[in-house]
Amino acid sequence: MQELKDLAGVIGLATWDQETYLPRKAEGARASQLATLQGLYHERLVEPALGDWLQSARGLPLDEQAMVRVLTEERDRAVKVPARLVKELAEAQSLAIAAWKEAREKNAFERFRPHLERLLALRREQADAIGHGGERYDALLDNYEPGMKVERLTPVLQQLRQKLTPIVEAICAAPPPPDVFQGQRFAPDAQWTFTLELLGKMGFDLDAGRQDKSVHPFTGGTHPRDVRLTTRIQESTPLPAIYGAIHEGGHGLYEQGFAEGHFRTPIAAAPSMGLHESQSRLWENVVGRSLAFWQQLFPRLQQLFPDALGKVSLHDWHRAVNRVERSFIRVEADEVTYNLHVVLRYELELELLRGNLPVAELPGAWNAKMQSMLGVSPPNATLGVLQDIHWAWGEFGYFPTYALGNLYAASLFGAACREVPGLEAAISRGELAPLRDWLRERVHGEGFRYYAEDLVKKVTGKGLTDEDFITYLRTKYSALYGVKL
Repeated sequence: MQELKDLAGVIGLATWDQETYLPRKAEGARASQLATLQGLYHERLVEPALGDWLQSARGLPLDEQAMVRVLTEERDRAVKVPARLVKELAEAQSLAIAAWKEAREKNAFERFRPHLERLLALRREQADAIGHGGERYDALLDNYEPGMKVERLTPVLQQLRQKLTPIVEAICAAPPPPDVFQGQRFAPDAQWTFTLELLGKMGFDLDAGRQDKSVHPFTGGTHPRDVRLTTRIQESTPLPAIYGAIHEGGHGLYEQGFAEGHFRTPIAAAPSMGLHESQSRLWENVVGRSLAFWQQLFPRLQQLFPDALGKVSLHDWHRAVNRVERSFIRVEADEVTYNLHVVLRYELELELLRGNLPVAELPGAWNAKMQSMLGVSPPNATLGVLQDIHWAWGEFGYFPTYALGNLYAASLFGAACREVPGLEAAISRGELAPLRDWLRERVHGEGFRYYAEDLVKKVTGKGLTDEDFITYLRTKYSALYGVKL
């Protein structure tokens, strides 16, 4: 178990470097290196001796039982996938990432298209090798959200879309908040300083992690004592840097919060990406876009940007960071429209995996769905089909976990408010440790002892539901926009 965890850490480091500091001319070499490392990991995982040991494990303590269960499930999937396919996927991913970056820069989907076609073919082959009941997406989705199936997921997302659409329409028909960023400049160095201060406030240990810059913010690393975050900076607005740092900081706190006795074992992990995303979305939105959060922090932001924000009131700032609008970019979308971006990608992924949508037609299909769901049509591929890195990573099945994360986040924060006296008052004083400590005890420290929904039920008393999330949105945005939702 420990050797596998160590190999995964080295793979994580090489991948993080690929997205941050790798020289462009080294991309081909890194593709080969990652293919070799992934191949070694696969070989160790499918060794017959490991299977024998796992089968013979009996009478273990509860934590070790969980380790055996998690590793057995990972191994059962891996033994079905040929080593040749593992290496081909790793190499194809690395080449696709390089092609995606170039395609984004040049607004040229055709430069990325053959790589996406290659990844789709490999993922279909992988899904068939793992096995499924006729829905390839199920085999890939299980890698991110164990136990979830299209049959259950589709109604959840369709219902969420139906509930969100009238909320979006009502809010967008109301007068928008003032644009406090129009014509302003926010110095990159000051933005960087503020993001590091935010991470410190949240309790992210910068002696056990770091933050860097990347095209698309992400969290990686090698170990709970080596967690790597990235964000991105725009001079015209500080929001991508601020909320990128808070979002990834939420992921980072989860990674740093596993029990020390679980390090270098399979249960030093989140039980699903939906639960992992619940942490990033909880911090980014439920906390990071609340009035309480900014009561203590906004004066510091004004101090860093006196010309741009010195005359902006806390009220106008709070409304500005909660502006709801039909927009192109998912990672910058408000929390009301965000899940519509996710549903769009989920529906496209299903059609791609089923072979009903040729990759050559993907940009047009993307624009049509964006128009129907969000009422906007991207003027170019960079603002549309090329905006996310996930397909370059070959991560089909990942996007729905963002929506699941939003639903879990609302339920978890409600439980935290019930169990931690004066939590929101503490947040308004800039004291974020009570929330972090509660999450560390109730969520992070559990690791993969339980499946995601079982853990949420244990903490909140309920499983996957959109009721808490929709109630949260209606309450918050009715007050902000003066509309009945």
